[in-house]
Amino acid sequence: MVKRNIFWLTAALILVLDQIAKILTAYFQPKFAFFHLVQNTGAGFGILKGYTFILALISVLVALVIIVQYPQIPLAAFPQWLWGLFLGGVLGNLIDRLLRGYVIDFIDLQVWPAFNVADAAITIAVIGLVYWYWKE
Repeated sequence: MVKRNIFWLTAALILVLDQIAKILTAYFQPKFAFFHLVQNTGAGFGILKGYTFILALISVLVALVIIVQYPQIPLAAFPQWLWGLFLGGVLGNLIDRLLRGYVIDFIDLQVWPAFNVADAAITIAVIGLVYWYWKE
């Protein structure tokens, strides 16, 4: 039971952290290095700009598939955590698309397109899941 909570708690934590970070960035627009507010109407790397509705629909479908297939996720803590990261990231960007019509990106490392907490969670999750399932 505890390992199942890892999934839901991780998803909730990423969703909350992502939204708080985006709200703070949007309202206060910090002038720190590596912060640059971007209103992204597309997906990663700025592809599919202007396809907010289609990207939101894909996000809804991905989230539903993860939730419906949740019982199939291995009980080990690592995949529970990774799938939680993935779901939290998907939901974080979905909320932006539905409420704002774009995703707020704000972390700018100067060598990579701007991204946000949800994007980082999704990226870490995908890399970790590829590793986990490859190893299994």
